[in-house]
Amino acid sequence: MAPVFSAEETKRGVTTDRPVNYEAFGAVGDGVADDMPAIVEAHAFANTHGLAVKTKPDATYHLGRRALTAIIATDTDWGTSKFIVDDTEVENHRVSLFAVRSLLAPITVSIAKLTRDQRQLDVRPPADCWVRVENSGRRRYIRRGLNQNNGSAQRDCFILRRDGTIEGDIDWDYATVTKVEARPIDERPLLLKGGVFTTTANRMNQEKGYNYWERNIVITRSNTTVDGLTHHVVGETDVGHPYHGFLAVSSCANVTLRDCFLTGHKTYSTIGAAGKPVSMGTYDVSANEVVNFTMIGCRMDNICDVTRWGVIGTNFCKNILLENCTLSRMDTHQGVSGTYTIRGCTLGHAGLNAIGRGVLTVENSTLNGRSLISLRSDYGSTWEGTVVIRNSRWIPACGAAVQPHLLAASNDGQHDFGYPCFMPREITIDGLVIEDRNVPKGYQGPFLFTDPDGASPGGANRPFPYALTERVTLRNVTTSSGKTIRTSPDAGFNARVRLVESN
Repeated sequence: MAPVFSAEETKRGVTTDRPVNYEAFGAVGDGVADDMPAIVEAHAFANTHGLAVKTKPDATYHLGRRALTAIIATDTDWGTSKFIVDDTEVENHRVSLFAVRSLLAPITVSIAKLTRDQRQLDVRPPADCWVRVENSGRRRYIRRGLNQNNGSAQRDCFILRRDGTIEGDIDWDYATVTKVEARPIDERPLLLKGGVFTTTANRMNQEKGYNYWERNIVITRSNTTVDGLTHHVVGETDVGHPYHGFLAVSSCANVTLRDCFLTGHKTYSTIGAAGKPVSMGTYDVSANEVVNFTMIGCRMDNICDVTRWGVIGTNFCKNILLENCTLSRMDTHQGVSGTYTIRGCTLGHAGLNAIGRGVLTVENSTLNGRSLISLRSDYGSTWEGTVVIRNSRWIPACGAAVQPHLLAASNDGQHDFGYPCFMPREITIDGLVIEDRNVPKGYQGPFLFTDPDGASPGGANRPFPYALTERVTLRNVTTSSGKTIRTSPDAGFNARVRLVESN
């Protein structure tokens, strides 16, 4: 862990009746001098005295190369201040620059067992808290493909209220709980506002495997909003390794990113776990084990630039909302459950990806992915629940000439992902324009689905069966080409799914 400077109870020249500024602790703000020690000490002082932090609007703070982390526990207004993050040579690339944390001590909670979708516990914590439970004896999300692995320990995160009520769908049954972590939720919201950060990208050269960088802002405090932050990336070369997200949210609840500007990172290549070349890249935003994660009005440029990695990736989250965002990608790896809502958004070339269960809703949005929705095949193409699409527009592959499939799903039943896999039980599409003007030769119209069993022979043995969609309802679906929408290239699947059209 990076060293944390302790502040004196009183410091000459620093008053405790107004917001703290970095210059009072020695920051220069000229974009050259290393301001990080002063920034660390300023936040430590602010945390001790419960003071907000406010920076000079015309300052440019250099965050240096040392392994220092500033702990943020109070409102911080960076305004129009600029921050330089030079990652060409650093002391320790695994250390974060800022950590937004709660000052409340963890709570001891005893949970012996838990059942799927349980809504109440016979536990009364002293405060509402974010809880994580684990059964280390069960493996889930056993990944398949070039980045194959042996999965993750079974886990769930949720909010536990003072009265024992659970908020957040419990995904698994726990006859045994091997680990419980409980963090109290601060009642007072924390606001992180403004700031223009520019990262000069790392040039790490490692041909095999992943070596993730931090040098970021990590948020583990519940009830936090980031408003108006800007992040640019410059200086990318032919070599480099990915970051864990410049805004990395984890192990907390009720976090909102509002009106932030993000940057898509360059895509690199490495040798994956299967011993073959695989693409690797950085999500500029990551969210892991977050209950109620929201992005409103966030945006980026060049959303159809295929040389850039998708901008956001998540794992183990409950309830995700994107509203009025313009982003290249929205991706859920190891599951989202509850509600997964895309509203009033424009998504670019990497599109909308999903794994999990619950209700996936796309409304009043424009999507540019090769598929309207892609259920990740490396995690079994599973969405246990329903999909609703309303009043939206789809431009397949940002207008490139491709064969469009609204829902990409593939599972041949040969791999154990650690859970049963499902296509969405029901899909309702009420108002969708498919802009398929640019099409390949011989085009006969878009498909609702890809071949869901991966083109395996009809009589093939499937030790891990894939539950197929039962019903699709179509209303007000039109194509620019004038072609009729088809079900799937798989005739056997077509005979099993019930298609209801009421245009």
